[in-house]
Amino acid sequence: MPAFAARLADVKVSASVAMSIKARELAAKGIKVIGLTTGEPDFDTPAHAIEAAHQAALKGDTKYPPQGGTPALKAAIQRKFKRDNNLDYTADEILVTNGGKQAIFNAFMATVDPGDEVVIPAPYWISYADMAKVAGAVPVTVSCPQNNGFKLRPEDLEAAITPKTKWVMLNFPNNPTGAACSREEMKALAEVLLKHPHVWVMTDDMYEHLVYDGFEFCTIAEVEPRLKDRTLTVNGASKTYAMTGWRIGFCGGPAGLIKAMFNMQGQATSGVSTVGQAAAAAALDGPQDLVAERAAQYRARRDLVVELLNQAPGVVCHKPEGAFYVFPNVAGCLGKTSKGGKKIESDTDFAFALLEEAHVAVVQGAAYGMSPYVRISYATDMDSLREGCTRIQEFCKGLS
Repeated sequence: MPAFAARLADVKVSASVAMSIKARELAAKGIKVIGLTTGEPDFDTPAHAIEAAHQAALKGDTKYPPQGGTPALKAAIQRKFKRDNNLDYTADEILVTNGGKQAIFNAFMATVDPGDEVVIPAPYWISYADMAKVAGAVPVTVSCPQNNGFKLRPEDLEAAITPKTKWVMLNFPNNPTGAACSREEMKALAEVLLKHPHVWVMTDDMYEHLVYDGFEFCTIAEVEPRLKDRTLTVNGASKTYAMTGWRIGFCGGPAGLIKAMFNMQGQATSGVSTVGQAAAAAALDGPQDLVAERAAQYRARRDLVVELLNQAPGVVCHKPEGAFYVFPNVAGCLGKTSKGGKKIESDTDFAFALLEEAHVAVVQGAAYGMSPYVRISYATDMDSLREGCTRIQEFCKGLS
């Protein structure tokens, strides 16, 4: 068989996908598995967004789309950035992508040369590092420990930046921890970045509307306008409007960068589904009360999960500010043996034994660059969360 590209050598299948596959295999055998792995809202797409897509299709809006986004969606994105983030972007400073992931991929592919470095706070969404590798960059991870609320410290950011640094990635609220930065904390990071004008800044703001207990979201180009001309602000419809399958991402940034990303997208996927763009424009411009209502439900789920996990022997669960994940520490479970005879030496052992014996699917923290933790998504119904956490408690009680 002919050889595969060397660039794939270090690129792995997402751990959350791998765990979901294993959970489906068990479910196919008739086993009731509680799946807490997927970062996907369990709510429906807003009805007015679905209707907008339907009307677009009926009107014949089914031809090849403009490569960078329809004028209607770009205008809605401009209004969104102004309304939610106090950021002004012109039409040529906005790009519509096939999910937020493509915006990140486009940016790396358009700017990174072999040997460039991408600074990524850890724990991190695994795709950041893998996309950087595919583009030829070297991921440089910076630990964000639990004793700092899983947030990036300015001094650690400063230490990670070198002459080879091309990008600094920011993702707050964070996947997998749910950690979010206050305005003061974001300002402190901005002060560091201002000292390094050769560095691009990318902020993945997918979870901006999922913040709790009065926490106020902020994004770095808003906090420090002097960084706007080298910041790419990435967002999308997936998490806020429960539109994961519609694959609508978007970003705002300096026109030169957006043009380079536009060129890259033209060789990869070209434009984005026309009916999907119509739905996203309706979601962005339509009633926003649903967003707050759903965030309130997520907050109640978070509170339940944190409370129940902290009752599991050997587990310590930090209460995050946002997103729909918790990232509990399972250090107290290591060195023990499960009822099924599995030796728990790592968070990976914990996750697989939990799935095999208690039929609860979570993702090991090692996949996100920090052990010994597991990621649990609470983007599911209360009954499933309660049962899943109860099973985790019983599993932990059975360790000896």
